[in-house]
Amino acid sequence: MDPLLDFEECVMKLCGKMVEAGQAYSAANQLFLTGLAELSVYNKKDSVISSLHVLQQVFCVFCPQMLFDQTQRAISQQLTNLCTQFLPQLQETRKEFVRIGEDLETAAVKSAQVSRHKAADAERASHLLLATRKCYQHFALDYCLQLNTFKTQQRVDILNSVFSFVHAQFTFFHQGFDLLRDLEPTMKTMAAQLSQLSTDCAAKRKDLENTHLLVQQRDASGEPMVSPCPDSDDIIQGYLFKRSRRKSKTWKRCWFSIRDNQLIYRKSHKEDNMVLFEDLRLCAVKSLENIDRRFCFELLSVQKCCALQADSEQLKQAWLSALQGSIDLAYRTDTGVNQSLLPVYSSSPGPPAQRRPVLGVALRGPGNLRCCDCGEEEPRWASINLGVTMCIECSGIHRSLGVHLSKVRSLTLDSWEAEQLKLLCLLGNNVMNQIYEARCSEEGRVKPRADSLRAEKETWIREKYVERRFVQRSSGADEAGLRLYHAALAGDLVAMAAALAQGAEVNGSIGEEEGRTALIGAAVGGSLSACELLLLNGANVNHRDLRGRGALHAAATAGHTG
Repeated sequence: MDPLLDFEECVMKLCGKMVEAGQAYSAANQLFLTGLAELSVYNKKDSVISSLHVLQQVFCVFCPQMLFDQTQRAISQQLTNLCTQFLPQLQETRKEFVRIGEDLETAAVKSAQVSRHKAADAERASHLLLATRKCYQHFALDYCLQLNTFKTQQRVDILNSVFSFVHAQFTFFHQGFDLLRDLEPTMKTMAAQLSQLSTDCAAKRKDLENTHLLVQQRDASGEPMVSPCPDSDDIIQGYLFKRSRRKSKTWKRCWFSIRDNQLIYRKSHKEDNMVLFEDLRLCAVKSLENIDRRFCFELLSVQKCCALQADSEQLKQAWLSALQGSIDLAYRTDTGVNQSLLPVYSSSPGPPAQRRPVLGVALRGPGNLRCCDCGEEEPRWASINLGVTMCIECSGIHRSLGVHLSKVRSLTLDSWEAEQLKLLCLLGNNVMNQIYEARCSEEGRVKPRADSLRAEKETWIREKYVERRFVQRSSGADEAGLRLYHAALAGDLVAMAAALAQGAEVNGSIGEEEGRTALIGAAVGGSLSACELLLLNGANVNHRDLRGRGALHAAATAGHTG
């Protein structure tokens, strides 16, 4: 509003200069018309006001000196009346609106800081926040009514001022009508627009007053909910408290919004937006109940996690629903728009439309509907060398173990080969957990749940896959290596996985079998899935036996050439 008022004030001053200049009219008139053009450029989104730049081209050619008085009345007086009629009350209302906004900010901070264990303080803080928010809403409605009324009247007065100025020019230069003939169509258009705008202004003002009255009379006993933004690209927007990653006890109130499948925030209105999570498809959201602050939830991805806090339980649930809905919508949109970006499973060549999505196939494996390490439903990640599915938080811990222990891939974003997906279905969470959790009860260890702390999950995963504390003990690495070889020769994937878990060396040579490795045994046996499992776990395809034959040579000799 302030820049627009500055433009109007500039136009009025330039008009005064034109009247006072007299003999220097041409220069002052040029400045005035330039200011008029700037006003139209600033309102380029308004087709009525932005069309005024046409007048600048016409009046640069012919502008008489005798019309100064009419110009002053048409421009300066009407615009001055507009400012004096609306601005004082509008500025006073704006001050009160800003003051109440600051009170709301203070009340929100106090409410957020109250411990969930102090029920009385929490209730008082919530009542204060609700009362302040209601007061803020009433002032916002009053401010919006006055601002919209001013905006509506402003367009009429600006166009009316310019129309009066043009009409004076048209009347005085009757003898020079031929020179200004090109202006007649513009005059007719402006007259029609002025008539229509006057009608629309009256209707809009009445509609605004009725809406204002209805909103005031509406039952406002409950707290406001966050709603979608129909005039914006944002799915949801509003203030949340964000916990600092470096200082866990520090929370800062920021403005958040969800747009283009991203979570965006800014610390203040003076700063630019920053992307907190670039792709919500790679994220999971859950409520936080194990911390002292109320109304908290957490958004986590493979790389990072972030704790957020709403002002109330209703707002918290609204954000949880919006985030989860945005994640689900992103998957559905991605499926319907661009099939080339989908992870696909295909055992034979064919166009992308004939391939089957990985997720639906992978979750059919035994136990694959839940995370293998914490039991969370609907896992979206998997370890291709272990043959298990997992949630997003456990997948981040698996990544930290290193690819020599666990190779993590997305079931929805990455591409999968047929044999990799086959391993995931043939092994699966039930089979692998029977191997890696065989001695869990003997050790007195309790498996973490989906709502357990990340540190507890990380300890469990390291004990399970790195230390292999719960794997059934073997008599020795040599025996495990021999069992791995025979299982690979027979194509027994479960026995192979058990032998690898018990410490069998994937590239170990079996002396009794002419120095063959398990991969050469799998090639001789003709099991493609067994070869794939060994290769994913680091088998060396170039290793040779005592006769100098490698896995490829052994496969060709046995007739397994495709």
